[in-house]
Amino acid sequence: MNIRKTIYLIASHTLMAVAGFAIGIYSLPILTAPPSPSEMEIEAKSSQARYETEFIRDLKDSDALHWGEGEVLLSDKYITLRGELAPGPDYKLYLSPQFVETEAEFERLKNSMTLVGDVKTFNNFAVHVAPSIDLSEFNTVVVWCETFGEFITSAKYQ
Repeated sequence: MNIRKTIYLIASHTLMAVAGFAIGIYSLPILTAPPSPSEMEIEAKSSQARYETEFIRDLKDSDALHWGEGEVLLSDKYITLRGELAPGPDYKLYLSPQFVETEAEFERLKNSMTLVGDVKTFNNFAVHVAPSIDLSEFNTVVVWCETFGEFITSAKYQ
């Protein structure tokens, strides 16, 4: 076997291994996610909503792999999404005192934010709000990928 063929084989196999790893990182959260809450569950958990807002795809740091869209309802017991998030690992839901739409803004303000909980589903979600959290102290809801430090989406609600 000549050297050129060996280099092509190594390069092609390396490329396929990297692609397989990337596909695995992307698809594993989808495969291991619990069932999404139904429309009826979302309706019941958001019936006492004090605030309503919307995730949109066109934020500064949103892209083809990091986005959210849909109606977000905030009550004293639950924050719910009737919509979709781009799948990914280790999503966290935060409340921020200022609107953020970039990773740099998130990192700068993270100490002033409150972690509400984990987001484990990508079509609709319902995250329990601890009684100690006062929604009126914040104005923005943020979804953040903790593992990779990636901004997913945010929406200002007041």
